[in-house]
Amino acid sequence: MIRPQDLLCPRPEGLYCAPGDFYIDPVRPVDRAVVTHGHSDHARAGHGAVLATPETLAIMGERYGEGFTVTRQAAPYGETVARDNVEVTLVPAGHVLGSAQAVVRWKGLTMVVSGDYKRRRDPTCQAFEPVPCDVFISEATFGLPVFRHPDDAGEIARLLRSVAQFPERTHMVGAYALGKAQRVIRLLREGGWEKPIHVHGALERLNRLYEDHGVDLGPLLPATVDRKQDFAGAIVVGPPSALVDRWGRRFIDPVLAFASGWMRVRARARQRGVELPLIISDHADWDELTATVDEIRPGELWITHGREEALARWAELQGIPARALALVGYEEEDEA
Repeated sequence: MIRPQDLLCPRPEGLYCAPGDFYIDPVRPVDRAVVTHGHSDHARAGHGAVLATPETLAIMGERYGEGFTVTRQAAPYGETVARDNVEVTLVPAGHVLGSAQAVVRWKGLTMVVSGDYKRRRDPTCQAFEPVPCDVFISEATFGLPVFRHPDDAGEIARLLRSVAQFPERTHMVGAYALGKAQRVIRLLREGGWEKPIHVHGALERLNRLYEDHGVDLGPLLPATVDRKQDFAGAIVVGPPSALVDRWGRRFIDPVLAFASGWMRVRARARQRGVELPLIISDHADWDELTATVDEIRPGELWITHGREEALARWAELQGIPARALALVGYEEEDEA
């Protein structure tokens, strides 16, 4: 009888597929890697060969240089790649541009590795697609009932109300450079903000990559501080670390905002000096995690990282055996 651990098992390098001799999102260089998306805690340079979506390969090339791997293989969504009788299919995860779940099939057994994912609409990437499976391997970054993310449009409306209320101040929005920044910009456009949005230089190449893949971000300008008064009433988007360094301190009396699921925790907002916390996350919240497991109804639930215990307990109460893998090396706080 074939057991799930015969197909995928945790190792220090990451999830390993012995029959196919490859890893999924390995945290250290390996000979063969399947990479679910371009965030640096899942996509690392130095592997011998990388299989990923075309968008993720483009992101890795942009971030690490074209020599990030010896060989690469692009697998568009829905295309099946076989290796030693193991089939791998990448399907949308709804996390960021090009993000994918890895569907692994072998001898009648189907296991789905979610990577990072969310279930709500995102105008910058394809939506999560549930796949029936024997074992669903899920993240649990926000795997506690306290984490219930509000509507994205409502958070953007709060930002725009603040801009209208304080027209003399610059609104600086901290957002992770890959995925979150482009999503916030696109949501601002949908919310009615038609003026140019000023962006930190660290975002420019990824913004251009998103636009090359069909995501219209509207007019963008570099946030170069020559005359500080020019930024009165402006919206500036930059990586969270930049907002509190010398660059961020150049702006006069800014309103500091931060877009992250962690802004649900008020203490984290206070620690960062955030005046306007925006609860906008690229990860599934508690309701999305539980709804996804309930929709898929896998034979088993494995949890890779995050707040594993609560989700595992919830699954067991639903009659779904669950185990925490406690994989290390994942979760970037600013990216959530």
